[in-house]
Amino acid sequence: MKIEIPKDHPRAESLRLREKLIEGFEAGIVARAGLIAHGRGEAFDYLLGEKTTPCAKEAIKAAVATLLIAKRPVISVNGNTAALTANHIVALAEMTNAKIEVNLFYRTAEREEAIKKLLEKVGAKKVLGVRKDASACIPELGSERRRVNPQGILVADVVLVPLEDGDRTEALVKMGKKVIAIDLNPFSRTAQKATITIVDNVSRAMPLLVQVARELRNETPEKLQQVIQKFDNAQNLGESINLIKERLSQLAVKGRFLDLQKGETK
Repeated sequence: MKIEIPKDHPRAESLRLREKLIEGFEAGIVARAGLIAHGRGEAFDYLLGEKTTPCAKEAIKAAVATLLIAKRPVISVNGNTAALTANHIVALAEMTNAKIEVNLFYRTAEREEAIKKLLEKVGAKKVLGVRKDASACIPELGSERRRVNPQGILVADVVLVPLEDGDRTEALVKMGKKVIAIDLNPFSRTAQKATITIVDNVSRAMPLLVQVARELRNETPEKLQQVIQKFDNAQNLGESINLIKERLSQLAVKGRFLDLQKGETK
């Protein structure tokens, strides 16, 4: 049953995203565990104020520059990402000359096909990683995420990994690849192990990646390299964590003030 979300609801956008994921689950695109993962990420989004931070914008610019100078970039797609941002995945792939590859932890042929059809519906010309197409394996990785296309993720020099994916991120980095992660949790292994971490909601980050790619795609390789060299992922993650810390402090002070107004003490 589809719920009508009031336009004036204070968290209307969050509710719309939830509904899109539920629709994706019912269509066989999103795994049941994907709904839980979204809720976990949403908790961190609260802490970030449910907006793209200056830190995330810096990471997005560095990520786009990295994709544009890459020789073999690949955008890895799971169910949640497809359900929420399929059209932006296709647009970013076109602007950065990247391949699109389905890669799932909860892998079934039906889910692979459903994601492929959705991406093709919004304009994807070729989608890798479906069924026997994922015939190669990432070394030292035991999950179904190990199965990749031999002309896609296996030989990529840069892989965009939207959403939490710590084991594969670590394995890909060990293979010498640059990994761009989108993860609302700056403490996760994904965030900590990635080459560039965008601490943001994928539904906000993907449109911004497309926008920045449109702005930078005609820049020289030297200019793009300068953008990358100015970016420090560890420092950027630290700034994101500090933002969360500051926001928690502000909320704690506000809560204390409200308690005092009520004549309560703690």
